[in-house]
Amino acid sequence: MPTSSHFDEATLKRLAAAGLDPAKLPRHIAIIMDGNGRWAGRQGLPRVEGHARGVTSVRRTIEECCRLGIGQLTLYCLSVENWKRPQTELDFLMLLLHKYLIDERAEIMEQNIRFTTIGRREGLSPEVLTELEENIRVSANNTGMVLCLAINYGGRTEIADAMRQLAVEVKAGKLDPDAIDETTVSNALYTAGMPDPDLLIRTAGEMRVSNYLLWQISYAELWVTEKFWPEFDEPTLHQALHDYARRERRFGGLT
Repeated sequence: MPTSSHFDEATLKRLAAAGLDPAKLPRHIAIIMDGNGRWAGRQGLPRVEGHARGVTSVRRTIEECCRLGIGQLTLYCLSVENWKRPQTELDFLMLLLHKYLIDERAEIMEQNIRFTTIGRREGLSPEVLTELEENIRVSANNTGMVLCLAINYGGRTEIADAMRQLAVEVKAGKLDPDAIDETTVSNALYTAGMPDPDLLIRTAGEMRVSNYLLWQISYAELWVTEKFWPEFDEPTLHQALHDYARRERRFGGLT
């Protein structure tokens, strides 16, 4: 758990103003950003407008997590199942992602954020891949919060890819099957080297994990809000963090 010694004075003041205990913050927050289309529908707007408004929630959530000293934020941007959506919506999502990656580069550097992604690269446009790689490159030496975007991601796909990689190593004689343990599997996942999420937030009231970080959230605390993602704001994030701080995390043991 983090302690007050891990935070600078400005962060401690921000935490105090929000009534948050530095020692009870999650190190890693993962978010399923759900409800863009439904929000748009209730406003009488096209679905794509919900995605566009959702970018505002992305920006303010990243900024607030930085201000609060969160170590890593992982956002579920595009799942492997999302490719089933209408092509017009997918094209808009690619354009939106491409614009976001360019527009937010200066902010990433200003906030000392280290940018990374998880998921398969297949299917992403060359323009998006170029900007992804550029953001990863320019922020590689930053020492602040890790911002991880899950793009073309699926938990089952990730595990299958990891198993395939381990099978190749076994077949090549580089890995003894009897030596495979949880650490071996973790190191073969897209998230190798990252801490597991402590808190999983989902918007739009849905009570499921939707194939997101299936291995990594084994002991994550789940928190669901009825708010759609475009409505997610700093007070809602604070509420999730307050609720997280009140929970007793035993990891299968006793208090």
